[in-house]
Amino acid sequence: MKNADLTLALLSVWLLSLCGCQPPRQPASGNQPAGAGKIMARAHNSGFELAHDSYNCMSTASDGRIYYVLSSEVHDAGARMFVYDPAADRIRMLGDLTEACGEKGLKSVAQGKSHVPFWEAAGKLYFATHVGYYMIKDGMEKIGDPPPGYKPYPGGHFLSYDPAGGKFENLATAPNGEGILAMTMDTERGRLYGLTWPTGFFITYDLPTRKLKNLGRTSRDGENGKGASYRTICRAIIVDRTDGSAYFTTGDGAILRYRYDREAIEPVQDEDMKKDYFGLYDPTSPGHMGYNWRQVVWYAPDKVIYGVHGNSGYLFRFDPRAARVEVLERLTSEPSKRSGMYDQFSYGYLGFTLGPDGQTIHYLTGGPIYQEGKRVRGKAGTAKGESKGREDLHLVTYHIPTGKYADHGPIFLPNGDRPAYVNSIAVGKDGQVYTLSRVTENGRTRADLISFPGPLKSPK
Repeated sequence: MKNADLTLALLSVWLLSLCGCQPPRQPASGNQPAGAGKIMARAHNSGFELAHDSYNCMSTASDGRIYYVLSSEVHDAGARMFVYDPAADRIRMLGDLTEACGEKGLKSVAQGKSHVPFWEAAGKLYFATHVGYYMIKDGMEKIGDPPPGYKPYPGGHFLSYDPAGGKFENLATAPNGEGILAMTMDTERGRLYGLTWPTGFFITYDLPTRKLKNLGRTSRDGENGKGASYRTICRAIIVDRTDGSAYFTTGDGAILRYRYDREAIEPVQDEDMKKDYFGLYDPTSPGHMGYNWRQVVWYAPDKVIYGVHGNSGYLFRFDPRAARVEVLERLTSEPSKRSGMYDQFSYGYLGFTLGPDGQTIHYLTGGPIYQEGKRVRGKAGTAKGESKGREDLHLVTYHIPTGKYADHGPIFLPNGDRPAYVNSIAVGKDGQVYTLSRVTENGRTRADLISFPGPLKSPK
């Protein structure tokens, strides 16, 4: 380069820096987006070959161990619960969820899933079970009809597990043979909350009195409806730790509040999730979350809720006392922002949680794949929750006190595969990140635990 050319190039960079601009970055000609480093993940083998795509169903407990459930999609095999001990680098199976629910030998459709995180209180882990055996009817997923000789699915259960004693306790069963799709716990007041699938009943279970209550439908006929009565059910309930209220949403964008003091559900007045930035949705149409939030966490220092909207990937903050939703920024990967890509998983991603510092959101989201400089495009949306096409998996963080966003790059398995169908996350006490992904080894694919260093990973 001649001196004049070099001077001109340096001057251009200086002018761009003055205006806060950056020169445009072009996609790489190979399979990776430009400017992103690789994160190498480790695949673990839990020993459950039937394991299918799993959602939420993992958490870090106070003992530092990672508890998770691997789902089953067959009628006669229940989901399995496992624990990974990072200190010993060992996985141990804790139990079959069908057996934990007291249904071994009943020949009912199995407890094939847990679709919720674990909540810890008084030394026990609380969670819920869900159906994993489906059929497609009228273009939508429904609970599968039992094969000859089998009884219908008996309904999801609220369960507890005692890590010290190694025992499960069956607490209560959801009404009308429905699974428990979403759940949270008020650990201070000892109350569990759930939304059932496919209808969307809001249920509560009070630990002191051991009573289950059904407060009725919350979203028309839920995912059991057709046409105007159809609504996608919210996948995340969150408790306001100050007063015990529980919040969730509807596909129309309403924010609903369960009042602990009155045991009643009411809409939040003068605020909703129907924001222009989130996009336009027909809530009567299946295959997307509509205006529901996708995943939320409670941020104790400010007594507010942070969450992400599926499809658009926008991060928002909801202040229950001000009854106000503030849209912050797109939390998607940098390549998704540059390409304008929506989430490729039709419902958005559930891998959204706070790290061990209590301040840093960790989010597992998608990113476009480029081949020969062109983006690999997926298929059109369908009437069920699934991936529209291949994509990279990125780890994104957001530090709440400073508002600092960071895309830490795409994640790859040792054999070069991209993790797929990732909708769960747990961050260890040392900052190591865990999730559940499709893993292919020796020509066979299963869902299993994978792990990789996060930005808060403590040096050894």
